Amino acid sequence: MTDTAVESRPPTRPAGPAAPPLRPQNRQFAVLAVLVLLAVPLPLILPPAQGAVAVRILIFLIMAVGWNIMSGFGGMFSFGHAAYFGLGAYTSAYLLVEHGVSPWVGMAAGMVVAAAVAMVIGYFSFRYDLKGAYFALATFAFAEMLRLITTSSDAVNGAVGYQVPLIQGSSVGQLQFPAGSPAYFWIALVLAGGAVALSILFRHSAAGRYVVAIRDDELAAASVGAPVMRHKLLTVALSGAITAVAGAFYTQYYLFIDPQLAFGSSVSIEAIVTAVIGGIGTIWGPVVGAVIVGSLSDVTATLLATPPEFLSFLQGRSGLDVILYAVMLILIVRLMPKGIFGTLAEKVAERRRR
Repeated sequence: MTDTAVESRPPTRPAGPAAPPLRPQNRQFAVLAVLVLLAVPLPLILPPAQGAVAVRILIFLIMAVGWNIMSGFGGMFSFGHAAYFGLGAYTSAYLLVEHGVSPWVGMAAGMVVAAAVAMVIGYFSFRYDLKGAYFALATFAFAEMLRLITTSSDAVNGAVGYQVPLIQGSSVGQLQFPAGSPAYFWIALVLAGGAVALSILFRHSAAGRYVVAIRDDELAAASVGAPVMRHKLLTVALSGAITAVAGAFYTQYYLFIDPQLAFGSSVSIEAIVTAVIGGIGTIWGPVVGAVIVGSLSDVTATLLATPPEFLSFLQGRSGLDVILYAVMLILIVRLMPKGIFGTLAEKVAERRRR
């Protein structure tokens, strides 16, 4: 009877192989989707002043992602990303004001112009083997050259800049809405999410892996047949195009641009500080840095406008945000050399290995 019972049992199937873990880029896309969904209701919850800060944070984020692709993934430290921001801003503004072209077309044109200029700067810099501080100075010099050219050129209104004409009501096609409209935040959120998604795709693509290998050891990468020049130019072009999106959207959001706002060194500093504070060479470093730097700007502006009694001497003074940026940078470089997210990610990975 026991033998019959044993024989009648169905054979036990061997356990199938465990489901493969998600690839890193898929996990990162999932995190990005969650973050975007959580951010969608923010403009409906925040007061108008804080909603404007949230839009500014997203602009910082796009700039930092663009800078991080070139300087973080590619190791080509740029101190002149204002050039690409300004080209995006001025191309969009010029086409809209002078020719009535849609800001979306102007944004796309600004991306093409910025990518082309980035490739030209990159080609001559790499052709003559400019690296490190010399490459950073070359990018800074080019941004300053563009600032001086636009300031003295009547073709783009010189130092006056461009005032974007107001329209009646709302228009997605003209990228213009009433002041305080949540549509600005949602559009900026889509653009910022797209920038981060491009960063993820690039980092995990074959080209991105080549770029990181070239950053770590260019001679070794070249010796195994990696097309160094081509991948460097691809990196700077993508970086310039993403940064141009921030410039074009900035112009439409604030409805004004001039040479100092577009090409000033403060633009490059904001992109650098945002990425460095969050973590250079990481996907999420620019996101963390943008939240911190954007919030810090609001806090310092409020502090300077209505300081508490014991800080009354700060009222009406300027430059506090720059001082705080400097102090924060010094502390982070000393205590967290890989930035906030970079350092935390490294500690988590170390704990997992143990």
